[in-house]
Amino acid sequence: MFLWFLGTALVSVYFVFTDPRFDYRLLLVGSLVPDLIDVPFGQARWAHSLTVAVGVLASVMLVTAGRKPIRRLLLGLPIGMMLHLTWDGAFAATKVFWWPFAGSWGESQVPSLERGWLNVAMEAAGAAMLWWAWRRFCLDDAVRRNRFLREGVLSDT
Repeated sequence: MFLWFLGTALVSVYFVFTDPRFDYRLLLVGSLVPDLIDVPFGQARWAHSLTVAVGVLASVMLVTAGRKPIRRLLLGLPIGMMLHLTWDGAFAATKVFWWPFAGSWGESQVPSLERGWLNVAMEAAGAAMLWWAWRRFCLDDAVRRNRFLREGVLSDT
């Protein structure tokens, strides 16, 4: 599943942060990271843990202290990871979500692999969100699309 996480992350951040300077590029990458790491193992492991996402956030904050441009770029990664956990329902697997505080992750499946055919509907919803964003931000315009690719910003006007 890709479109579901991309769409939910983009729309969530757009409506919650309402920051015209937010860089969406690493947000979109971060929204895929937990599955990209854990799916090859076939089990939800450390990448689906809140501890890891918070650790990445803390690392970004510490490493980028006093450097706002790079911080603005890098903050998207842990935010995307946290949104993945939220929209994936990772919190339902206590041992994985609270790893290492709740013990080992055990035999929990990656939520994206457990849902079966429900993933089709979720991917369609993600595609609809991305289509909405494409239209809302006029990304069919080459100038706007190039600005998004270079700077990561989405502007309404």
